[in-house]
Amino acid sequence: MCNLEDLTLYIQIKERNRLVDGIQLENNILLHLSKLEKFAFYICTFTSANHPSNFLSNDDIRRTFSNAKFGPIGCNMNYINECNIRYHVFSLPFLFNHIGYIGNNFTNTVFKNVTVIGLFDGIPFEHEFFVRLARCFPFLKSLIIMNDKAQSTDFAISEHDNANGLFEVAQYLQLTSIDFSCTHIDYVEEMLNESKTRLPSLRRLWIDYDQLKTVTNNFTRDSTRLNCIHVEQVDFQGSINDDDDYDSDWIKAQPNDFHVYFPLLKL
Repeated sequence: MCNLEDLTLYIQIKERNRLVDGIQLENNILLHLSKLEKFAFYICTFTSANHPSNFLSNDDIRRTFSNAKFGPIGCNMNYINECNIRYHVFSLPFLFNHIGYIGNNFTNTVFKNVTVIGLFDGIPFEHEFFVRLARCFPFLKSLIIMNDKAQSTDFAISEHDNANGLFEVAQYLQLTSIDFSCTHIDYVEEMLNESKTRLPSLRRLWIDYDQLKTVTNNFTRDSTRLNCIHVEQVDFQGSINDDDDYDSDWIKAQPNDFHVYFPLLKL
């Protein structure tokens, strides 16, 4: 494609033995596209570190993008554990509406086009992470949280701690759906407790029933009520019936507190 002038590339690569960096993109793409004027890309690589002690930094990778045709770039190295790495590299401004799973180490770039993201990491997501996430993704609509690590007790925040504005409340003004189906209960508490997070547009939840019941104190807790009051659909995972999904008859049979908590739930 020697006459190609405009290229937009979105790729996720699994089980690769090395990361995709600027040198590879230049040798395998740019050298063969002499007329290329616009190159927008997002590349996510899933790989394993052969030598975990020699971890690469974001700056190490960024230095490989020396060709001016790349323009400004962002990158994020997410170490899931000692050996597994998820690496994101992308042109700026970011043109796509979806990013693969990111972790604690994501860049502080503002992504105005992104509406869907997933979170996955081998270390806990603390409250500060969710505040930063809300700032970087101001138009986020759909969020998936995958993390089985409990938040640090040293940073645990009670619903009374913010009476004097001791910490910032995360504001997800356009977030309409959250998937909690594969995560620790701490993140259900983090997102649904209005003293920590504001979710004025939340309409759909994927969640474990027991976790929801615990966090809402049997659907009576006031501090989680406001973030749930506009929810129209709840998909329960795992704990109600391991063989069958819940149905409208099961929902109708729930105690009155449940229906008061979710007054807009569509049966």
